[in-house]
Amino acid sequence: MSFFVAIASLAGTVAIFYVCKMFYVKYKKEWLTPMLVTPIIIILLLLLTGTSYQSYNAGANILSNLLGPATVAFAVPIYKNFNLLKKHALEILLSIAVGSAVAIISSFMMALVVGLNNELVHSLVPRSVTTPIAMDISNMIGGSPTLTAVFVMTTGILGSLLAPLIIKVCRFHRPSSRGLMLGMGAHGTGTSKAFEFGELEGTFASLAMIVAALISLVLSTTLFPAFEHLVVNILLP
Repeated sequence: MSFFVAIASLAGTVAIFYVCKMFYVKYKKEWLTPMLVTPIIIILLLLLTGTSYQSYNAGANILSNLLGPATVAFAVPIYKNFNLLKKHALEILLSIAVGSAVAIISSFMMALVVGLNNELVHSLVPRSVTTPIAMDISNMIGGSPTLTAVFVMTTGILGSLLAPLIIKVCRFHRPSSRGLMLGMGAHGTGTSKAFEFGELEGTFASLAMIVAALISLVLSTTLFPAFEHLVVNILLP
């Protein structure tokens, strides 16, 4: 029985995603994005059928395991536009470094303000990094990788939903500006959104997502512990 549930979970998830994608392509509404609608439908189906998450994940975790190779695949457009990226290397590195530091510090401060416990605080800190690396960072700094995956997904969905409005209000016309913002702010989901704007936007977003993950890995294990000690033990003893 569990074997059939696993197969149905895998096939059902893929089918639901593609149906949602068809609706999204046809109607072009941000709130119809498959990244938002697919999880909602799956959660409702699990509740209605009384299927446990463990039974569902026994088949669907194959899709989760593809996150790593999918992240590596973003290197292809980077290779194709290497000369353009090399020309703007300094601006890209500086902007992503600042973005990564702001993401870590702001997540930590927001968690303190709302009174989250220590595990939730450390789970929230890597929320602006692509899921596979965010879960590793969470494990290294004392968070819960599972909770971090939820925070990462929420950040990505909100980022991709708000990005068109931010781009319009702030008048971001350059592909580099749009791509770097989406890749830094909404990682994989944002990168997918950036490719809807154009190939260059997607290329810059891919680079931002990868570089942000590497910089965040370093900052989370060096800057963040020092900053946390300063705030918790000295400024707010």
